Amino acid sequence: MATRLLLEELLGEHGRRTGQSVALESVGGVDAAKRVQAGEAFDVVVLADDALAKLAAAGHVRPESVRALVHSPVAVAVPAGRPEPDISTEAALRRAVAQAPRIGYSTGPSGTALLKLLEGWGLLALLKDHLIQAPPGVPVGQMLATGQVDLGFQQLSELLPVQGITRLGLMPQGAQIMSTFSGAVAHTSQQPDAAQALLRFLASDGAAGAKARQGMTPA
Repeated sequence: MATRLLLEELLGEHGRRTGQSVALESVGGVDAAKRVQAGEAFDVVVLADDALAKLAAAGHVRPESVRALVHSPVAVAVPAGRPEPDISTEAALRRAVAQAPRIGYSTGPSGTALLKLLEGWGLLALLKDHLIQAPPGVPVGQMLATGQVDLGFQQLSELLPVQGITRLGLMPQGAQIMSTFSGAVAHTSQQPDAAQALLRFLASDGAAGAKARQGMTPA
């Protein structure tokens, strides 16, 4: 889901350049990986690099086709109108987390990295009753906007379009979480050459502007 708006923009541009339309199906990363593993037919798969590496190792995508596409930072947000805790340093963020009644995090790579960070801080066990994982495909921003959580962590690209929240900024030095999303040609692809051409465009310098607009950087 972190790459959904980016891919919508870039696939439209690719279609205008080549005359070839590309149908985008965007779901949570967990569900996407399961569908690829089940043999559902796709031409290109875009996922967090660790999830894509597992699919490549199992032969579900072509290992030689894997390309890193974007680096995506994790940001912190609160519901609109709520007090805005200081997150400017690692120590400040740690205090904000320790004081938050309900903390939202995702099923994706940012959620896994956040739990690892909390464990390193010695807070994971203490906060187990305060941590709320978003269901697959449900944005943490949505949980913030509806008041289900008081502090949320998610890819900046997923928080940017959400109304009803206040983005506090990226996680500070020493506590930064950066995810890399990569693409590959699916083993089921019937158009591998066209799929490769699409991946080249998604990784090209021509895609950099769209990546910046979505809060990402080229990989």
